Amino acid sequence: MGIVDAENGKPKNSGFSRVRPTQKTVNNIKITLLCGLVTILVLRGTLGIGNLTSSSSEAEYRALIEETNRVVGKIRSDKDPFDPEDQEDPPFNPNVTYTLGPKIDNWDIQRQDWLNQNPGFPNIIGGKGRILLVTGSTPNPCDNSIGDHYLLKGVKNKIDYCRLHDIEIIYNMAHLDKEMAGYWAKLPLIRKLMVSHPEYEWIWWLDSDALFTDMVFEVPLSKYKDHNLVIHGYPDLLFEEKSWIALNTGSFLLRNSQWSLDLLDSWAPMGPKGPVRDEAGKVLTANLKGRPAFEADDQSALIYLLTSQKEKWINKVFVENSYYLHGFWLGLVDKYEEYAEKYHAGLGDERWPFVTHFVGCKPCGSYGDYPVEKCLKSMERAYNFADNQVFKLYGFRHRGLLSPNIKRLRNETDDPLKSVDEFDIRKHVVIGTT
Repeated sequence: MGIVDAENGKPKNSGFSRVRPTQKTVNNIKITLLCGLVTILVLRGTLGIGNLTSSSSEAEYRALIEETNRVVGKIRSDKDPFDPEDQEDPPFNPNVTYTLGPKIDNWDIQRQDWLNQNPGFPNIIGGKGRILLVTGSTPNPCDNSIGDHYLLKGVKNKIDYCRLHDIEIIYNMAHLDKEMAGYWAKLPLIRKLMVSHPEYEWIWWLDSDALFTDMVFEVPLSKYKDHNLVIHGYPDLLFEEKSWIALNTGSFLLRNSQWSLDLLDSWAPMGPKGPVRDEAGKVLTANLKGRPAFEADDQSALIYLLTSQKEKWINKVFVENSYYLHGFWLGLVDKYEEYAEKYHAGLGDERWPFVTHFVGCKPCGSYGDYPVEKCLKSMERAYNFADNQVFKLYGFRHRGLLSPNIKRLRNETDDPLKSVDEFDIRKHVVIGTT
């Protein structure tokens, strides 16, 4: 008797589960063998072993490269011949208001009941609300290899910070909703994580091009006990000028609550790509000071929502600027040596920025608002500045803020716990002042 699909009642191909893993394994083996052969050829050419300058060797080398690219391209394609035929989603109707999902009206009650029934998954630990840091990038490789390299450094930086502060992290590389690509991809992701992980009190979104540069500073959660959204910005720019840069949605914390689900529901309708996003962009440009004419983005939409419906939302919004939950990189990266000479980690503000955000750089893409060389050098300085704070415990530091190489700061000792007491960041955590 065949296996039956529980969703549609149709029989499944019982051989499918056997064939697909086998094919995947074969493809992976192909990639490994081909990459190994290419590596051997490159090494032989580098070491001068054999006559690799001949036309036959070059042709062989090109053939291997082409075969590798073909196999990788096949695996990375949108279609998998061993997947069952997916039903296409119905075409998006721009005349129907977009939603992130079914309306949820009693989330606070549902969530509290779940927490009561699952004491092994508390939302408060050590008197602090549990945080899930969320970041991510596109499903495809960067347009250039250096972009992937700096995405990796960004992930390492965030993992270091989360490890030091008992924060869990999710790195997403999938579009959960094809209509909400680009700036808007974070909204369906945040909503899905919120309802799938009721044990987290806060969802903290951080862009992939933002780096922690104060590894000691910790967000002062007690300061926000009466608020549900914490976002860097300036109240005067928000409410008096209605500036399109009054807030920055590259770094914000959203409490897991009914209020937050309602905010996401109200925020999302401007996001679907195509005519809806284009028309919404015109509305945002007409109503927000200084905004250029382009399609709707999530930051402008949030500012418009908070200013046009102030009474509904603002009491639960904390516009933070006492420390750098978001710090614009251009004014910071050239001062790292000055910070290290005059101040110390744990301040989080203009003396030692908590987050350095490389807005406008786009190292993964083929374009940006600033020269690539300037962006990459600045990102390297920020990464190494943060990395030095982590390496201090181990007795090392980078030779310079533009150098990946490290040097020893102190000799090994037969009493290493003294160094732990003195240099471990976890023993010197500074929580932002209230």
